[in-house]
Amino acid sequence: MSQQTSEQNEQIAKLNTRELRDAFGAFMTGVTIVTTASDDGKPLGFTANSFSSVSLDPALLLVSIAKTSSNYQSFANTGHFAINILAEGQKDLSNTFARPSDDRFANVNWRLSEQRNPLIEEVSAWFDCTTHAVIDAGDHALIVGKVEAFHSAGYAGLGYYRGGYFTPARVSAEVIAGPKVIVSAIIARDDKVLLVKTAENKWALPSQQIGKEGADKALAEIFAKYQPDASANFIYSVYNNTETHYQYISFLCSAPDELASAGEFVSLDALDPQAFADSALASMLQRYRKESELKSYGMYFGDHSTGTVRPLHS
Repeated sequence: MSQQTSEQNEQIAKLNTRELRDAFGAFMTGVTIVTTASDDGKPLGFTANSFSSVSLDPALLLVSIAKTSSNYQSFANTGHFAINILAEGQKDLSNTFARPSDDRFANVNWRLSEQRNPLIEEVSAWFDCTTHAVIDAGDHALIVGKVEAFHSAGYAGLGYYRGGYFTPARVSAEVIAGPKVIVSAIIARDDKVLLVKTAENKWALPSQQIGKEGADKALAEIFAKYQPDASANFIYSVYNNTETHYQYISFLCSAPDELASAGEFVSLDALDPQAFADSALASMLQRYRKESELKSYGMYFGDHSTGTVRPLHS
């Protein structure tokens, strides 16, 4: 063994595992519950944020599991598993499956998939997999799954960062400042957006002025009126009117279906810019239309004279 290799191994051995874990925690992730069932039908599952897509053709994904986990042998040998991506309101589920328990599924709504994996209700998305490979990776193993079926409900996902939970919408809402703020929701489903008609018979977005309870409350009121199952993803546009001192915040939101309580899901392809309440709204939705085709989004920030679009990822 060369001197350089020996020195490298010695340096690795000196790594502080606590500090290394903290450094890994600087990477923001989603939260999943990985599930399978034993031969006798007993459901098994654990919380993991070490999930990643791998390939589209063939459709592959992977998750990491510690070899010291009580679930390791089962997941390494059953030949099938599912990934349940948690929605933003499922923090309690994440905690349940992260802690030791005789029956983590006791109070959980779930069903068995075609691959004999538990699929949890009301998750953001699920992937039903057969095991493609189990790869040794130090004190963990990488379980690679071949996606046999999947479903995306359109709910905003639950995030995890430096040991705590977050959602993109709520983190964004915390930076909103100013006494006069109007929130609007771009509630999207496939290639359509939920729009409402103004008194002048023009199309507009569902909107609400922020009160003392903040942006979360305003968004909740919009959803309750127009699409109760919608959820906010992230801020899409911030416009500051320097004359009226109003701040206009538009959130990009998802909806699991087109069953609106009020308003109407409309294809943007079918609308003329003149049909919108104002030119700024028409411009923003034109940008959304282009970005949704590319699945690559940006956040606009500006006022009446200047503005920039900051890249985001979907």
